[in-house]
Amino acid sequence: MDERVSSGARSRRPAPLPARVALAARVVLAVAAVVVALLLAACEAPGRTVTDDRGPVPAPPGPSPYGVVFLGPGDCSSRGPVIREVFCRSEKAAATVLARHLGTPSSGPPCPDATDFVLHVSETGAGARSRLTTGYACMRNLEPPHPGDPGQGGGPLTVVGDCVTASRAGEVTETACADAGGRAPRYRVESAVRRRAQCPDDTDLFVSLRGEKPVGCARRSTGW
Repeated sequence: MDERVSSGARSRRPAPLPARVALAARVVLAVAAVVVALLLAACEAPGRTVTDDRGPVPAPPGPSPYGVVFLGPGDCSSRGPVIREVFCRSEKAAATVLARHLGTPSSGPPCPDATDFVLHVSETGAGARSRLTTGYACMRNLEPPHPGDPGQGGGPLTVVGDCVTASRAGEVTETACADAGGRAPRYRVESAVRRRAQCPDDTDLFVSLRGEKPVGCARRSTGW
């Protein structure tokens, strides 16, 4: 019997892929599925907030020109009508901070006895570096003169060794002990105690001080 070939050729099935090629294709598809899943998980629905609970990123180690607090203890300031915080080794540095407190000098903790002057500090704006935004800094000059030292006639505090003149209204004014002019000091604070009864018997004037011993025992004199 003669074999005849029909005019329409039959379709052939493609040859199966090698086992290694098929495995590689499945791996690629699996990786793509994982990537798509991660991308979908990263997309948040509208109005939803993501909270980062890792905490603040620590700053790189190294020295900083300024403290965490503006004009904090140990920092230095410039002089002039506009006070700025500067490097303590800078030629512009004029005074150093002995203490820094919130509030006002009349209501807050007292400054150290060596304080030459007090700065009222107010740090505001987006660039504020700390929450200690309003308060006062107890300052001491880096070089003499030091009006806050005993007997110098200046400074924000009256301390033991200072000299004062008294008025009829019961107020006292600090003056330099070395003043030999017409306004020579009348009294010198010889000691400080907790209560008036603890002052020596020869005390002529009680002077209000600040701190743990708020009573100054002053002795009258015409000068030193």
